[in-house]
Amino acid sequence: MEYAKNANDLSQRTINEKVDCVGLGLHSGHSVSMTLYPAAPNTGICFLRRDVEPEHMLIRASWKNVVDTRLCTVLGNEHGVTVSTVEHLLAALRGCGVDNLLIEINGDEVPILDGSSAPLVHLINQAGIVSQRLPRFGIWIEHPIEVRQGERYAILAPSKVPRITVDIEFANSAIGSQCLSVDLIDNVFTEEIAPARTFGFAGELEQLREQGLALGGSMRNAVLLDGNRVVNEEGLRFVDDFARHKILDCFGDLALAEAPIFGHLYTRKPGHRLNNALLREMFAHADAWSRLTYEQIDLRIANEKVAEKSWINAET
Repeated sequence: MEYAKNANDLSQRTINEKVDCVGLGLHSGHSVSMTLYPAAPNTGICFLRRDVEPEHMLIRASWKNVVDTRLCTVLGNEHGVTVSTVEHLLAALRGCGVDNLLIEINGDEVPILDGSSAPLVHLINQAGIVSQRLPRFGIWIEHPIEVRQGERYAILAPSKVPRITVDIEFANSAIGSQCLSVDLIDNVFTEEIAPARTFGFAGELEQLREQGLALGGSMRNAVLLDGNRVVNEEGLRFVDDFARHKILDCFGDLALAEAPIFGHLYTRKPGHRLNNALLREMFAHADAWSRLTYEQIDLRIANEKVAEKSWINAET
């Protein structure tokens, strides 16, 4: 779900050279080393767990390989090898227009860094991005797809402009109700979404750590809320930081479609489980989407009228 009008976008893209990163896992608290490598066309995004047997190390970043969605998105392979908290990295890759990449990692969790995608965008830009010769593909939404989980829901509908709209609501008055809609074009992701940090609640921290979660969490990598107060001395990066981070998470989770999605995601109270359910629903209905080259998508944008009016109704 990113689109910038640039002739290079018609071809698949990877990074120009390898780049390294070290940081803590948010939930494990362990130091993690990660290296991003260029990959050949049609490789997609693949994780390589270099701390396991060579024949067990490959995990493809695909909606089919999601094995857990509690607090983060976890990918796994047929050998039971997993890698967690992948959503911020996948969002950065999609936002930078990277289609093919190998990610070597020496642990089971992507480093959280500052809790946003901004350091990962910087890392990718440091490596540089190069075009490859084969055509790039996107997913064009033909008809609306919808999933509901209680009061939560997500709708993916036709749109000429890739867009995400989130509607969140928390009892905590520091968050409250926030609704934000962004068109994912040009540098919007990098400038307006990537810097938004993950957030958590002080009252839940002890319980999470008793479950072996959030062991690496701190105010260096998350916005901490204590009661109705933001504890971080520097405060928020955006007034609506929380809605922006939810867009970031949705963007990363939908990157597991393995191609940019051209449509409008509208979601109320989004979460990783809901996002994965939406992708599964989409791929279960072959008539709801088309896999097109970017050249074909350009023609659709130029020539077609895309219906996008009455499909959003928060009460239905």
